Amino acid sequence: MAGTDSTDIALNHQEKLELLSVARRAILHRLTHSASPPIGEDDVSENLRLLSGAFVSLHIEEELRGCIGSIYAEEPLFRIVGQMAIQAATEDPRFPPLTNSELPRTDIEVSVLSELKPIAAADVEVGVHGLFLSRGSRRGLLLPQVPGQYGWNRKHYLGQLCLKAGLPDRAWADPESRLLMFTADVFSDSSLYDDPALPDDI
Repeated sequence: MAGTDSTDIALNHQEKLELLSVARRAILHRLTHSASPPIGEDDVSENLRLLSGAFVSLHIEEELRGCIGSIYAEEPLFRIVGQMAIQAATEDPRFPPLTNSELPRTDIEVSVLSELKPIAAADVEVGVHGLFLSRGSRRGLLLPQVPGQYGWNRKHYLGQLCLKAGLPDRAWADPESRLLMFTADVFSDSSLYDDPALPDDI
């Protein structure tokens, strides 16, 4: 699953593995109420205690099974990942709640978001910039890996962002619309465990 590496928090390989473990343990705890409780602040590195927004996406056999996140850096990274993992597994209205039997087959993907910044539509880089559009009460967000998954160019990306917000496909050009960009460090169980640089003893 493609992604970008540019983000405000520079995570090393082990920290990424820790975040995936946080997500999986949080889901397991919610589904069974018999597993170990979620990881606490004393159990994670300093980077994982930094405030950050994040999204958690769940896939089974490469099909989306849930995706929930928060763009706001109001919680420590490890905590927001745990919370979003639970919500992706149990509260995404597009899917029924994840079951215990599905969890072992679920590929968990984490997107750690950078700070949001204003951007002009002409400066959007497909595959690099995630986008957040707002106008009035309407909101829409697409992660930076999404246009690559569907083969969108910039124009199509912006149009789909508007549709995600429930707006006309050129609403990004409306002076009353606010277009923000972010980058993300995107990683998953499959991408990390398939990494040839992964030590044999992990």
